[in-house]
Formats: sequence, structure tokens, C-alpha cells
Amino acid sequence: MYAIVRSGGRQHKVAVGDVLEIDRLDDAVGSSISLTPLLLVDGETVTSDASSLGSASVTAEVLAETKGTKIRILKFKNKTGYRKRQGHRQRYTKVLVTDIKS
Repeated sequence: MYAIVRSGGRQHKVAVGDVLEIDRLDDAVGSSISLTPLLLVDGETVTSDASSLGSASVTAEVLAETKGTKIRILKFKNKTGYRKRQGHRQRYTKVLVTDIKS
């Protein structure tokens, strides 16, 4: 059994026992969270109806807070003396999927 869940504007395919990185959440490490399922697949049965998914739930446990790789942004305009340097490092939350209920 697996599910497609939405988190942070992205969709992820998850099964029980999967560890994934999603956009940062404010929940504490060790707490349990619920993810919104968009699709459930159980063998031959595929559930994508909104009324059927109302009772479905995907539960995950927060494992850690992590950071992505450093991205360096350089802007330059010729002959004007304009230079700008920026950096960005995305923050993620690592979660473990513990249960999928249909």
C-alpha cells in the first residue's frame, strides 16, 4: 500500500517505513504529524475520490531538522559596477511515515 501526499506545495509518494524530507514544519522532533493524502493505492484498488479520502490519513513522525545544500546567487551588470551576491540554504524536516489508513 502506498499513498501520494501533499506537503509544502509538493507531492510525495510514500509507503509505511519511508523516510522523506519535506519543507520545514514547526513541529518538534519526536512529535507525530498528519499528511494530506491525494491518492491511495492498495493492491488493485485506487482511491482518488475526495469524499473517500476524507476518512483516509497518513501519519508520520518527525525525526530531525536538516538543511539543504548552499545555493549561491550572483548578479552582475556589465559596465555599470553593479554586482550582487546572495546565498540561500533551504531548511527541511525529515519525517518517517508510520501509518497509512484508508
